[in-house]
Amino acid sequence: MTANDTPAVSVVIPAKDEIGNLPGLIEEIRIALDGTEFEVIPVDDGSSDGTDRMLAELRETSPWLRPVRHAKACGQSCAVRTGMLHARGDIVVTIDGDAQNDPAYIPAMVAALNAAGPAVGLCAGQRVGRKATTFKRYASRFANKLRGAILKDNTRDSGCGLKAVRREIFLRLPYFDSWHRFLPALVMREGYGICHVDVVDRERRHGASKYGVFDRALIGALDLFGVWWLRRRRKSVPIVSEIPANGE
Repeated sequence: MTANDTPAVSVVIPAKDEIGNLPGLIEEIRIALDGTEFEVIPVDDGSSDGTDRMLAELRETSPWLRPVRHAKACGQSCAVRTGMLHARGDIVVTIDGDAQNDPAYIPAMVAALNAAGPAVGLCAGQRVGRKATTFKRYASRFANKLRGAILKDNTRDSGCGLKAVRREIFLRLPYFDSWHRFLPALVMREGYGICHVDVVDRERRHGASKYGVFDRALIGALDLFGVWWLRRRRKSVPIVSEIPANGE
């Protein structure tokens, strides 16, 4: 596709210092979406490893690649939001820049969201075969169970970076840092359903994780109750229809 086309699918990649992972990941996305009108929007979140120069080189031969950059690091949620706001597709897929999410699952997630119909706003990937330390796996499992019990978002693994969401619904969601981990609950707050696709986790190929267990847990606990409050404060979702002129 050309830079002027309107794609069916936009893929957003939040990334900070992932120069070793992004080229291969972007190529995998191209292969996975072959035959589809698509665009890929890597969001360089203030990297210092030359990611911006690498993306500029890739863009020369890839008109479907539309990289953007934050002047300084703003965090993964902000990078996801920046990519969403730049996206042109009706469906936007998010995928982590560390290449642990497999792009081969993107077509299945888009298909599941389309098949579910307009009443479903998001398809969430749920990792199986999680590639993390035993401690991180147990911490993540506890956090997911606590979140599910409080928010009742019907999602086993809201931390998975692979998600497909209808862009028009995304534009209605309230934003805050760490927002990307609560997308199922926030989409449900707007009155839409959620569907799921199991995805096999992969080992990180290059670099190191940007997150620790304890810093994420403390912030996540505060955010969890913030999202709970947001959901409680929305009593009903309006059903809106246009009023025609008399006689129509």
